[in-house]
Amino acid sequence: MKNHMIFKSCFALFLFFTVFFTRQLHAEENRVYEPTQYGLSGIFGYTYDPSDDIYFTQISLCALYDYDRIWRHRAPEALRFKVEGSAGLSFLDSGTSRFITNANILALYYLNLWKSKNITPYVEAGIGIIYTDYTVDGQAYRLNFNPQAGVGIEIKRKSGPTNFLALRMHHLSNGGLNDDNRGQNSVILMLGQYF
Repeated sequence: MKNHMIFKSCFALFLFFTVFFTRQLHAEENRVYEPTQYGLSGIFGYTYDPSDDIYFTQISLCALYDYDRIWRHRAPEALRFKVEGSAGLSFLDSGTSRFITNANILALYYLNLWKSKNITPYVEAGIGIIYTDYTVDGQAYRLNFNPQAGVGIEIKRKSGPTNFLALRMHHLSNGGLNDDNRGQNSVILMLGQYF
């Protein structure tokens, strides 16, 4: 008798979840998402901490998705999910250049309150991983975490792709995985366009 009740309960739960998820999937099929955009940008960075003598430049590729499409829950209409990967060179005070690459995920939120006909401002923040082919004094690893946050604008042209310009605070550290955790802080400027 007990096994029979357990079976009936499991079957009822199965039916409930089947109906619930079928309705959710049907609702998702009818949802209209913002189109995915792909972009290319140049990054110019200046490291101000621990010293002010490291510069870097990178080429970056990104994809910008409707947040709901990726995370499958209701989110503000102005919210997007950004994935980006970058590679380039760091120029050190010793006159040498070293390889640098990173991959990040960010949430981007359009500030539609201040939107004009051709310009849409936004804020963005996220985290990723970064590899630098060098370390500074007190930095244990070359592979580190890479939190970033910034502001930007999209510039829509009458014809052709949308351009964007962003200014970000850029940090790298091992997040306390090692006692030698001297981070680096930078300011970066991004110039790019969606295609």
